[in-house]
Amino acid sequence: MTDAAERRLPADVDLEAVRAALVEWYEADHREFPWRETTDPYRILVSEVMSQQTQLDRVVDAYEDFLAEWPTVEALADADRADVVAFWTDHSLGYNNRAKYLHEAARQVCEELDGDFPRSPESLQELMGVGPYTADAVASFAFDDGGAVVDTNVERVLYRAFDVEDDDEAFETAAAALMPDGRSRVWNNAIMELGGVACGKTPRCDEAGCPWRRWCDAYETGDFTAPDVPTQPDFEGSRRQMRGRVVSALTEYDDLALDDLGPRVRVDYAPDGEYGREWLRGLVADLEDDGLVEVDRRDGEPVVRLRR
Repeated sequence: MTDAAERRLPADVDLEAVRAALVEWYEADHREFPWRETTDPYRILVSEVMSQQTQLDRVVDAYEDFLAEWPTVEALADADRADVVAFWTDHSLGYNNRAKYLHEAARQVCEELDGDFPRSPESLQELMGVGPYTADAVASFAFDDGGAVVDTNVERVLYRAFDVEDDDEAFETAAAALMPDGRSRVWNNAIMELGGVACGKTPRCDEAGCPWRRWCDAYETGDFTAPDVPTQPDFEGSRRQMRGRVVSALTEYDDLALDDLGPRVRVDYAPDGEYGREWLRGLVADLEDDGLVEVDRRDGEPVVRLRR
């Protein structure tokens, strides 16, 4: 363990015992998800992109439907991007950019890499939309060769169990120090499972049989505070919801003029009202900047269509 890692974890922590306890707990019983039954990097990438800020139980149906439609990276690369974006919207998977980036990443793999997925976290980050977290996750779960994955669940576990300071670098350093060499697949699954099942915002230490109770600072002191977890803005009425409605409307039509599109986005659309042309132009401009729609003119009026 490096000096930096030693400063992030209690000096007397028994790393081997901590590691063994967590892996044994995970392997004895854990939630079953379809992406945990595969080492296909394409399928794992799909699951990771879908899981961003979305509860795992909600992802299962969308994941299975997506793979029924596009079962391989080649199939996704050959797909019409508008169809992929429409799928994302129909399944309420959040920001449509993720669908665009996933589609582009599939094209990169097929067109630039002859269908061979990158294996290392560094090379995976060359794919569109793949940052350090997703790269480590795919490298771990597909190739057992990633770094420590740190999401909000893992941060909560480290903060409570080992009193790691609420700092990104501190969390990453502590997570890396804890992870056993050459076992990133089981370890990252296990520590995220711990945060999701036993060490949620409301802890279930005894009920879930948390394997770290004997070392856990929060369990000993009864102080289960945790770092603030950013809350996602309300979806109902949000621009994100309205952008999704624009995409949904455009999947039904080849194109729509603004005043034909508007009532399909908001029932109270009025061309000169608060939710009128200027407001709708802003939504369309955002989607155009993201490469999801394109705007032409017909008889001097803007006409919007999904970008193919």
